[in-house]
Amino acid sequence: MKNIYFVYRLALGFGLLLAFSQCDKTVDLPVFEPYAETNLDANAGNWKTYVLTNGAEIGVPAPEAAVSAAYQTELADLKNKMAAATDEQKDLARHWGANGVLRWHAIARELAAQYNVPPNYNADGTYPSPDPMNPTVYPRFPFATPPYASRAFALLAVAQYDALVTAWHHKFQHNRLAPYKNDSDIRPLIPENDLPSYPSEDAVVAAASRELLKFLFPGEAARMTELAEEHKNSRLWAGANVQSDLDAGEALGVAVAARIINYAKTDRMGMANNQAGFQGQKDDAIARGITKLWTSTDVPARPPMLPTYGNVKTWNLDQATLLANRPDAPPQPGTPAFETALDELRAIAKNRTREQFRIASYWADGVGSYTPPGHWNRKAAELIYEKQYNEMRTARVMALLNTGIQDAGIACWDVKYYYLLPRPTEADPAVTTCTGIPNFPAYTSGHSSFSAAAAEVLSYLFPDKAAELDAMALEAANSRIYGCIHYRFDSEVGLTHGKKIGSFAVLRGQSDGSQ
Repeated sequence: MKNIYFVYRLALGFGLLLAFSQCDKTVDLPVFEPYAETNLDANAGNWKTYVLTNGAEIGVPAPEAAVSAAYQTELADLKNKMAAATDEQKDLARHWGANGVLRWHAIARELAAQYNVPPNYNADGTYPSPDPMNPTVYPRFPFATPPYASRAFALLAVAQYDALVTAWHHKFQHNRLAPYKNDSDIRPLIPENDLPSYPSEDAVVAAASRELLKFLFPGEAARMTELAEEHKNSRLWAGANVQSDLDAGEALGVAVAARIINYAKTDRMGMANNQAGFQGQKDDAIARGITKLWTSTDVPARPPMLPTYGNVKTWNLDQATLLANRPDAPPQPGTPAFETALDELRAIAKNRTREQFRIASYWADGVGSYTPPGHWNRKAAELIYEKQYNEMRTARVMALLNTGIQDAGIACWDVKYYYLLPRPTEADPAVTTCTGIPNFPAYTSGHSSFSAAAAEVLSYLFPDKAAELDAMALEAANSRIYGCIHYRFDSEVGLTHGKKIGSFAVLRGQSDGSQ
């Protein structure tokens, strides 16, 4: 059986790795404890879904009545399992009972960090590509770049959300109460609530999360299966569900996950690394009058990161709207505006303060980290726990946040490879950075775009935290200036652009029926 401290050991290992490479940045997990879910959101089965038509699209068979012999047998079996539970199993019951949606997102962040490792070059100067058909062979698949991570988090969040909307629809249709509501001898290990137990929301989340993470990180299939079994069994050890609750939730989670995976197979991510088409992008830029183009500064030169990621399907706006919101061209090398921005970086490189270095390091989110999207997911988890949201409302937060973040990344990558602006270190090699140099064009800043979209969505969801969130996004944007990774206009335009793209997720949230 998987030890309860599995995820924490992962966090510690990655934290130590990052301590050597990125100073004050770790990927440790918050310590969450189970809490009573007082707001049941009984109408959530009617909330707007992302990929499914609605919460009634996938059926769930009616359960046995609480007075039936079959259900009474299940209650007796549950009490036997609770009585036989070990101390470790009881700890696992409390671990998973502290919001399973957040637990799986924490696992996803750790996987993103583990797989955020660019392959080294071959002896002939070429770079090997990860092979999804051989995910455990070097270089492992996937290379969890910020765009890949943002897509992974969004797909996971949408799968959980659509699955839980469907579960809520059937919960309140069948209205079978939790075992401890039907047998006073059952004393659960986690706080009680009045939420109908069939199908089990935890089994739904476990199955949907397992299937998505197996699809996204195929080399981790066995580990995800083990964790999902642990999650589901924890409900028996906790006294929160009978087996038929879990079986119905498992079947539902698998069915919803299959729909989300089918969506993912057609979202154009498979064409996001079109290296053959990169020359065409450069030719188009030159035809528009752009003469100085970005090139890789890696030695040997590395192929550009996901040059056509800007064509991936967005969640909250269509492609025409995305292009209509594309920012104007940046100042070109040699112009007064460009030289002013470059002079600022020359000065920072010579006299970077300790505080500027701290901010640049904290927000670096580079190799071996869960990337900027993971940074904002971690913040969302803290806010959710503070508000003690139930799993349905938690899933809504994570879906709105992560679809908004991915949309911002897609929009940002469209801009990057449309204008192909050189990095500051290309414009003047004397401009030294205090972090690594990303292998894609400068304008606009990805950190700024991701962060502004995240702050926009989270400020809508947690309005009392808006000032704090906006300050975080500004610091993330400034961090790239302090690191001399970006010109000031990269970050400023990125903030404006990311906020605009994030607002489309907010519009969706305002009309999803959850108000």
